[in-house]
Amino acid sequence: MAQLTYEKEITALLVIDPYNDFISEGGKVWDRLKGVAEANGCVPNMLQILNAARKAELRVFYALHHRYRPGDYETWKYVAPTQKDAWSHKTFEDGTWGGEIRSEFAPQPGNIVAQEHWCSSGFANTDLDVQLKKHGIHQLIVVGLIAHTCVESTVRFAAELGYEVTMVRDATASYSDQEMHAALDINIPHYANAIVTTKEIVASISSLSAVHQAAEGKALSRQQGG
Repeated sequence: MAQLTYEKEITALLVIDPYNDFISEGGKVWDRLKGVAEANGCVPNMLQILNAARKAELRVFYALHHRYRPGDYETWKYVAPTQKDAWSHKTFEDGTWGGEIRSEFAPQPGNIVAQEHWCSSGFANTDLDVQLKKHGIHQLIVVGLIAHTCVESTVRFAAELGYEVTMVRDATASYSDQEMHAALDINIPHYANAIVTTKEIVASISSLSAVHQAAEGKALSRQQGG
């Protein structure tokens, strides 16, 4: 799969579920993800990409899972298995440390935090699509958790809506190598235009920053009559 060429004005980084429960020691789900996440450097890679995107002044969007609150599911007629798990374990419980975004990944002014999704796709029943479109975004760089659920579902939905998606394979994690393989090698390649490494995407983002700085330098020179 060929790597995409990115245009700053239409490209954004989409960060999925960087909650303490997922990516911090002591989080409710961390022990299940830890083996895969530490093997591929998922968390530091996510942070490196986020910092590169901010340095290049790319727009950053967050797709966050619904934070559990008492009474969420009790009156529902149909509850999906993944929602039953969240209900049982009170994952990302609102008002708790586990339901907070890990501090290094906290949104900054100008970042867009979409409405929380109830199941897996960051697009389903949220304002993510309209927020992206209103900001002129067509190309998405995707990082976050979990590869075989929220990430895969969001990438699929993005393709359905017409976005060009780049998936960063070492900036995500699953419970096992088998689930990573299913998501990254079997399913997501049908929907993502490119699947790249952190090193590759950071190089691409950094080149965007260099081009932008050069253009600004030329514009300033013209204004000064240079």
